[in-house]
Amino acid sequence: MNRRDSLLAALVATIWGFNFVVIDWGMAGVPPLLFVAIRFVLVVFPAILVIRRPDAPWRVIAAVGLFMSLGQFGFLYVSMDAGMPPGLAALVLQAQVIFTILIAAGVLREIPTGAQVAGVVLGSVGLAIVAVGRGGQVSLVALLLCLLGALSWGIGNVVSRASGVTGGLSLTVWSAVVVPVPLLALSVVVDGPAVVGDALTSLSWQAGLSTLYTAGLSSLVGYGVFNTLLSRNQSSSVVPWVLLAPVVAMASAWLLLDQRPVAAEAAGGLLLIVGVLVAMRPARRASGGGAVDELVARDDLAAQR
Repeated sequence: MNRRDSLLAALVATIWGFNFVVIDWGMAGVPPLLFVAIRFVLVVFPAILVIRRPDAPWRVIAAVGLFMSLGQFGFLYVSMDAGMPPGLAALVLQAQVIFTILIAAGVLREIPTGAQVAGVVLGSVGLAIVAVGRGGQVSLVALLLCLLGALSWGIGNVVSRASGVTGGLSLTVWSAVVVPVPLLALSVVVDGPAVVGDALTSLSWQAGLSTLYTAGLSSLVGYGVFNTLLSRNQSSSVVPWVLLAPVVAMASAWLLLDQRPVAAEAAGGLLLIVGVLVAMRPARRASGGGAVDELVARDDLAAQR
């Protein structure tokens, strides 16, 4: 990549990393599922009025939205509401690469390369270290919810791969149609109509700014720029920049929220990132497990967004 594209990739990764702190800051007083629903209302409107629907069956678009948006962000926001720190959440979500490789191997029969197997092992060990040595403010439930978000993201990657639909801004916008109504209904059931009503009528300016950032800057602008970079550069040159996002998330949470990671979280997170880097190493040959590399490269994006 040239210097301009490298700076753009670093900028997008920074936007996505800071996204986790913005979510944590804006969610105070708003039920997490309702907060996700509000975010995706703004992802859909008014963008859906000017962006063409992707050339794919509705069932595929809905499935991508169900797993890559509703499932991923629903679990993420509930996890953060349960005490998952923004920086650690950004790290744990990178487990989606591990889940994508494993699911693609089982469902699509895409045999992983030796590097991908090594990356899965390293990443899994890193996650185990984080789970065992997590700080006292992080419950096991919050960690498992975040892992479920990563799993949902991985399933969405495989659904997108199996469908043959090229990931892009149009798929991000149109697949988001399935998100707001189910999450709003679920929030009413879980939190109660009174709580949801009070939250909607007394939405704070922090929640409003957070939603504008996550929907507009992180989802639409960030994903649009990143997809453009993928269209004119090799995926192996672009996608590793995503790994700056957890670094930015942890640094900003440390500086702004005084959330310092414990030693085990830092060590396990570092090992997880190394595992992801190893797993994304381009295959030496074009056949076999290299298909998973392209899968991760195309779909390793949406919601950091």
